[in-house]
Amino acid sequence: MRGWALAALLMMGGVGIGLGARLAWQPPTPAMQVKKPAPSNRIVYPADRLPVLTLPNGRKEVVRSLLNVDRPLHYGDYRWDDAGVPAGPTWVRIDLGKQTLSLFRAGHEIGSAVILYGTDGKPTPHGVFSILEKHREHQSSLYDAEMPFMLRLTGDGVAIHASNVKYGRATHGCVGIPPDFARLLFDQVKRRDPVAIIA
Repeated sequence: MRGWALAALLMMGGVGIGLGARLAWQPPTPAMQVKKPAPSNRIVYPADRLPVLTLPNGRKEVVRSLLNVDRPLHYGDYRWDDAGVPAGPTWVRIDLGKQTLSLFRAGHEIGSAVILYGTDGKPTPHGVFSILEKHREHQSSLYDAEMPFMLRLTGDGVAIHASNVKYGRATHGCVGIPPDFARLLFDQVKRRDPVAIIA
């Protein structure tokens, strides 16, 4: 589900790693040790070619690196890797079309998950929101449902929260994320951090 849409978007127009670099191949000799490089957990952009994402409100966010997700994510899947990423401002990007949520810290994507979102009758709103409040344990007064690790985005109850992310399920406008990912996200973000939701 994750797809590589964000990475592909950022690599358009020549932004990417190693573009244009060519190495001449030589057959290995007995004196050479041939080692395959270990796969990287991160796609790091050169400092002079950092991509910039424009949020729906015009705000610009520089991207320094993305998680190197080597296969599509499915319902309930997520990736998390903040090793070596410095402290810094956090923001959330939710792509409803790709059904993913990405968390950025100091310009580096540190988490990505497959999400649930609202149905046609109760759609998830688009735009840029701020986290209004956080509650580790929360009970919805509208739907009498538990909403663990709740991050409220709107005054009328739209929030990001832990959910059983399975095929065929939807929310009443909230963004549902896997419980283990919800715990990690909850501990990283603060009130007033921006959340961009795009179609």
